[in-house]
Amino acid sequence: MLRFLLRAGARALHRAPALATLKVPEPVVELRQPSLLPQRRLRSTGAVQGDVVGIDLGTTNSCVAIMEGKAPRVIENAEGQRTTPSVVAFTSSGERLVGIAAKRQAVTNPENTIFAAKRLIGRRYEDPEVQRDVKIMPYKIVRADNGDAWVEAQGNRYSPAQIGAFVLQKMKETAESFLGRTVNNAVITVPAYFNDAQRQATKDAGRIAGLNVLRIINEPTAAALAYGLDKADEGRVVAVYDLGGGTFDVSILEISGGVFEVKATNGDTHLGGEDFDNVLLNHLVSEFKKDQGIDLSRDRLALQRLREAAEKAKVELSSTMQTEINLPFITADASGPKHMNMKLTRAKFESLVDHLVQRTLEPMKLCLKDAGMSAKDISDVLLVGGMTRVPAVQRLVQDFFGRAPNKSVNPDEVVAMGAAIQGGVLRGDVKDILLLDVTPLSLGIETLGGVFTKLIPRNSTIPTKKSQVFSTAADNQTQVGIKVLQGERPMAAENKLLGQFDLVGIPPAPRGVPQIEVIFDIDANGILHVSAVDKGTGKRNEVVITSSGGLSNEEIEKMIKDAEMHAEEDRRRQAAVEAKNEADSLLYTTERTLSEHRAKLSATDVETVEKAAQDLRAVLEKDATAADTIREKTKVLQQAAMRIGEAIYRASQASQSTQQAQQSQSETPEAEFKDVNQDSDEKKQQGKGGS
Repeated sequence: MLRFLLRAGARALHRAPALATLKVPEPVVELRQPSLLPQRRLRSTGAVQGDVVGIDLGTTNSCVAIMEGKAPRVIENAEGQRTTPSVVAFTSSGERLVGIAAKRQAVTNPENTIFAAKRLIGRRYEDPEVQRDVKIMPYKIVRADNGDAWVEAQGNRYSPAQIGAFVLQKMKETAESFLGRTVNNAVITVPAYFNDAQRQATKDAGRIAGLNVLRIINEPTAAALAYGLDKADEGRVVAVYDLGGGTFDVSILEISGGVFEVKATNGDTHLGGEDFDNVLLNHLVSEFKKDQGIDLSRDRLALQRLREAAEKAKVELSSTMQTEINLPFITADASGPKHMNMKLTRAKFESLVDHLVQRTLEPMKLCLKDAGMSAKDISDVLLVGGMTRVPAVQRLVQDFFGRAPNKSVNPDEVVAMGAAIQGGVLRGDVKDILLLDVTPLSLGIETLGGVFTKLIPRNSTIPTKKSQVFSTAADNQTQVGIKVLQGERPMAAENKLLGQFDLVGIPPAPRGVPQIEVIFDIDANGILHVSAVDKGTGKRNEVVITSSGGLSNEEIEKMIKDAEMHAEEDRRRQAAVEAKNEADSLLYTTERTLSEHRAKLSATDVETVEKAAQDLRAVLEKDATAADTIREKTKVLQQAAMRIGEAIYRASQASQSTQQAQQSQSETPEAEFKDVNQDSDEKKQQGKGGS
């Protein structure tokens, strides 16, 4: 008798047993069919008034686009560039610089020039990735009062969402300068593997920038939308390989009849061009130390110059076989100034970053597996993100999919163009287009024994809403705590805790009687809403999951990889928990039934049942992980408990027989008495007739 329980301190919730009167309802209909989605997926809650811009808020560069007629157009910034560096600087005079101006002065002001802030958005300061960035970034990453990772510049602290907002403001100004009017509405893109907190932080950045964020859309989906706008009626399967400045995503989409359906997505939210730059930077520092005996890692000004040189060399090596890194007066010692003059070949660069390129391989394999496809099923492979210009990356993609990647789209601009198309859909300018995106990781709650009970599996089409009815696990339980988790491992502790909340005021009742409905609702932005309702009283509590720190790349990959690598271990642990839950349930039911019907059993039967119960309880107390032993003792108790049922049945049969006998005895004399009287009367009549 399997029960699922929600932990609540010493209290818990459990799904009603199969034999109880409570029934687990079917999940609320998941909005998967295209015919069900347009009202919710493609239209805002009201008519969208005014222009809608599409913004790719990138780790390294950002881009803004708008629909011109039936086609998207990328808007050039004030410097005439189609992309803008996602860099914000604070000067000693109190001036704030954004974009190219901020990047140009980074060498002389490294401690107050913030770049790659997207890698921090929605993350906790204790995250391992944040701690690595703390060591290598020239600016200060500090712990905020709420535990989030913030940055510090010129003595002031800023959240990553604020830094993102400054970049978004620059994008907003760029669009307004081009259009000659105010822009308020935007569709903003995020990596497909961004978690709930990161998506929320991105929406916050938009609001800080003065934008009404109509929709958060995944970057690979946006890229596929831009690529397939003129191919929407063709049936094809597209893989999007998106390696940008700070994140990596891979998605597989099916495009047919105007429907863009994401079949699966995977990725790494802490892998991108910044990591390539850091590897090359460390190489330059190491080589200079070998050559000159001076460690440049402690010189922030020198590191910033090296960082820019590394980025430039990386770009050049995408089109040339060799580049020269020449940095005069990089440092000085007692003997005088020191210069760096080094040649770097493409082969050397590729050997340095090969481990980073290889890290994109496993997400591609998992994505294909989740989509239920093989590489030969893919019609086109799109390359998105500036890092896909690296020849080693292109070779890996071609070798994996067995076909040359499609280079018809600009990898730096296609995401913003797709966001602009989505904006056109929301305005009603673009018709007959339907997007069906997915949630990247499974979502669920913690149940008895620390089990992770999934309500929404990974790669479920969004928006979606699912519910499940649970019940209390203890008599007179008046409150429950609900822990919301994200991940793929069967045990709750091995997944990411997104948030938790309590439902209080449950009327005291025996265990299994109250009905607590837990509802998971993911909106079109991929943001999760969780609620719990006591169906008996109507009391409700709900939460929008906002308190989570960012899910790291390693954490996300580890969740899926560990689920496969340790599948057998997971099965054993889950089996032990299920066996324990079944044993606890049987003990509770058996002991309660024995207490009620003890008088109906013989002393021998009572002793047999109690002995089996004691043996099972002893096993549970000694080793609750011994699933086989627990099951063995559970079967013994089940067999012993059958004697209770037999005794109840015998007692019932005996009672019925007694009642029938009594009824028969009470009816028989009455019938004989009537017969006797009747006979007597007949005899008297006969006597009179004879006389």
